[in-house]
Amino acid sequence: MRKQFISVAVTLLLVTSFANAQSDKSTVHLINPSEVAKPNGYSQAAIINLGTGKMIILSGQVPLNVKGELVGKDNFEQQAEQVFVNIQKIIEASGGKMSDIVKLSYFILDTKNLKTLRAVRDKYVDVQHPPASTLVQVSRLFRDDVLLEIEATAVISGNKIQ
Repeated sequence: MRKQFISVAVTLLLVTSFANAQSDKSTVHLINPSEVAKPNGYSQAAIINLGTGKMIILSGQVPLNVKGELVGKDNFEQQAEQVFVNIQKIIEASGGKMSDIVKLSYFILDTKNLKTLRAVRDKYVDVQHPPASTLVQVSRLFRDDVLLEIEATAVISGNKIQ
């Protein structure tokens, strides 16, 4: 009986904590930096206050410039470059730097472009300490002219949320 009571009490505490975290706007901020294209129906990034720092979770970035125009039609290298430029702009607008990235997730149409992707990536990340990563070859992305999409997660030391 006592174990059941403790179990119920712990469950209630966790549910209450989760509900408070979801309603506490000082914990999570959703942002759309003006340096990248304004998204339609979602936010470019979520900034999560960790107390001793913050985590930035970026939406998948595609090769659109700040005006929302495709960069590098039929050119994987140019598209990859634009995607990393967008990632960098969002990370920097959040108070971080590219070395704060801890995870990259790649969605590409053709793995034959992996060497090119790595060459572009290596201009933006610390190649001595590269972030964790996942790469998935997909059959299609949200537009036929987009050749890749990349998600990023960064952890920034310090507790100031911008």
